[in-house]
Amino acid sequence: MSEVNNIVSFLIYLAITVPLMGLGILFFNLVTPYNEFKLIRDAGDVTDPVKAAAGKSAAYDLGGKMIGQVAVLASAVYHSVGLLDLIIWGLLGIAFQIIVFYIFELLTPFRVTKEIPKGNVSVGIFSFCLSVASGLLMASLISY
Repeated sequence: MSEVNNIVSFLIYLAITVPLMGLGILFFNLVTPYNEFKLIRDAGDVTDPVKAAAGKSAAYDLGGKMIGQVAVLASAVYHSVGLLDLIIWGLLGIAFQIIVFYIFELLTPFRVTKEIPKGNVSVGIFSFCLSVASGLLMASLISY
């Protein structure tokens, strides 16, 4: 019977974490002045190197945010005392990922929100690293 309980728990936590991840991606897409999915989709136009680079930059940027958010969610699953606790930590992770992105935007000598649509892949990669690093840091803080 414990296997059935484990499977049910797995499915419940999956039913909460996957939509939270989707919500995070949606919020990240809404708070940036560019549409990451459009940039990524338009990157298929290999005749336009700027579109290709912008799509690659947006993919790095959004991918890093996803990995950072998943790190927070994984830690929340492990450390949460219940489903509400998991949801709260998941939402906090989304909020803080957005806050970190805009702090990054303010502190850099360039505008991230302008460089990514222009195809600056270096900025996209740096944003990826920052999102993963901040997600890992937030994930470790959940257990503190």
